[in-house]
Amino acid sequence: MDGIILIAVNGNDIASSNQAKYLLKKDTWLTLDDVEHHAAYRYEHVRLWILPERILWEDHLEKRWEAATNEPVLEVIFPSRHAAKSGTPCLTLHPIGVPHLAYDKLPDFGGESGFAPPPSTRLGPWWRLLQEKWVGNSIPDFSLSLEVTHHGPILDVPCLFIEVGSTQEYWDHEGAAKLLSDVIWEGLGLDDTPQLGHWDPVMHHSQPVLITLGGGHYAPKGNKLASEEHVWLGHMLANHSIPFGSPEEPGILWRQSIDAIVQSTQKAFPEGSVIATVEKKSFKGWQRQLIFQHLESISIPVVRSKPFLEMVKSRQQEQ
Repeated sequence: MDGIILIAVNGNDIASSNQAKYLLKKDTWLTLDDVEHHAAYRYEHVRLWILPERILWEDHLEKRWEAATNEPVLEVIFPSRHAAKSGTPCLTLHPIGVPHLAYDKLPDFGGESGFAPPPSTRLGPWWRLLQEKWVGNSIPDFSLSLEVTHHGPILDVPCLFIEVGSTQEYWDHEGAAKLLSDVIWEGLGLDDTPQLGHWDPVMHHSQPVLITLGGGHYAPKGNKLASEEHVWLGHMLANHSIPFGSPEEPGILWRQSIDAIVQSTQKAFPEGSVIATVEKKSFKGWQRQLIFQHLESISIPVVRSKPFLEMVKSRQQEQ
């Protein structure tokens, strides 16, 4: 491995710091010199960095870490809290970015308008690991879900958020933090088992990587399809992240958003075959037509759920 994996912790977020607490308890970590005056730790190929606050605006942590330590960062994992108006307690995973915003708009929750960082290649495998660990260890009142692509910060390496939600009443839940720390620990192969979700361009050449377009914030299509074995998952866009104008003047933001996540997912999965699902009921007929035409123009196939899973199975058998 020609670099390290960075776990970026928000020290002002109890859901984030609790996950870090359980990670640090799992074995003996080496205490490093402070990085940018903030505590840092090392365990094998992983670094844990405790930042003070406002993690959504902590841009380019990968570049900052390398500048301070001379260690290239391959990817960043963000333990975090999740906030939702519903207040429903939930454990979530999601990619980040605000690709649907006009370039001149300042995002409310960090990130760079019109841009989405590369999604972690671990999204699909860790989603399945979380569900697997949930069996026999479920937490009363909580549920599990993926979320669509949203918020900052800005990075140029693959990343994901792993979260405890959805209100202050649940953010400090110790059992939830411990469960998510187990997913991180095992998912990164720190328990002496193979890590989950590492993408190898040679080994995984031409394997399908799914992006989802349409649906609600809790990624119904992603939840369902990424639960199946061997599914690689990239960015997911909700309806509101594919903004259209009128049939006469549809605007450019819908196309900008799709292009941004396609390019970002391709960057995260080099030599992969990015394909898309489109939630038909989420769009009007003219909107679907524009989406289909645009995806065809950039050589992104659109597939239905059953053929997609058959494709995944076929590619696995070939390799």
